[in-house]
Amino acid sequence: MDTRELSAPIAVRQDWTTFVDEVSSWLTRDAGDVDTSLAGEYGAGLLATVRQLNDAVLTDDQGAFYAQQLLLARIYQMHTVLTEGTTAEGSVFVAEVTRLLEHATAQAEDARVDPDLLDQAPEEPRAYLSWLKQLARGHRVFKHPYYHEFIRNQADANDLRNYVMQESVVDGRFDDLLAMMQVGTSGPAKMEIAANFWDEMGNGDPAQVHTYLFNKIYEVFDIPQSELERSLTANALLSGNLAVMLSRYRKYYPEAVGFLGMTEWMVPDRFVQVVHAWERLGLADVGIVYHRLHITVDSQHAAGWFHNVVVPAAESASMRRAIARGTLWRLNSSARYLDERMPSARTA
Repeated sequence: MDTRELSAPIAVRQDWTTFVDEVSSWLTRDAGDVDTSLAGEYGAGLLATVRQLNDAVLTDDQGAFYAQQLLLARIYQMHTVLTEGTTAEGSVFVAEVTRLLEHATAQAEDARVDPDLLDQAPEEPRAYLSWLKQLARGHRVFKHPYYHEFIRNQADANDLRNYVMQESVVDGRFDDLLAMMQVGTSGPAKMEIAANFWDEMGNGDPAQVHTYLFNKIYEVFDIPQSELERSLTANALLSGNLAVMLSRYRKYYPEAVGFLGMTEWMVPDRFVQVVHAWERLGLADVGIVYHRLHITVDSQHAAGWFHNVVVPAAESASMRRAIARGTLWRLNSSARYLDERMPSARTA
């Protein structure tokens, strides 16, 4: 790309997808080359436009929201997907773009969290755990109608195909999320995360690795990898990005505890509905092994997670607040994601 052909930042940029592709083109360049090429006015212009993109999201510009999360997802792929080609991993410029996107994403989630609610958390660890569970049970996402009404009783095969693609951003890489978040932990927390990870690894049996089983669903529905990105909605991308962001950074470890713990706690009830739909439609049995397995396994994982990861961490006031923050990020973002999945919302 010729840096002299910069389309300068404008007050309101409409074609955000083109801008995302423009920035993305630098992600397959050498980090040193990227930083050298973007050290001047062109790079400054791109950063200014990233700020404009974030500002546009605040005005409820859905095109900007999609572009923001798509760009962040593409950047995260440099850190979560092996590639034989050159990437800009380690680039100072890309790090600054990432920081801007992550900060805006975190701010948006925090704006949906009532600080007074976080202040209500009990100090005693087991009372805190009970409060955390009650917080989830009282949230509108708990037993959401998308699962209990639509998926269970109305969804057809194409609906389930689309559902699987949206879920790939978390379910399709849960083992990697666990691997990232356990770095630096110790004691019961590390052992619990390790046990959870080993279950995800099929307890050493390659044919039982959970991501392998999840990918079997792609075979049933003939879903090529090339279709996945373009099928994802902004809220699906956000779910995956929040999971990566919280698992990747040590400063977000307690938020990851809340986010991933709540994910596992809600899974069994949700997957019961998916299995019911799968059997109702008479789809190939090989594609539902993953969901059947997690109905039992995630019940065990959630119990172990709460008692061996959450309870010990809840001795600390700052950890209690951060775990609750991550929990609410998960509950709130999941609710918005499921709301848009409802056929009535899509029609509107």
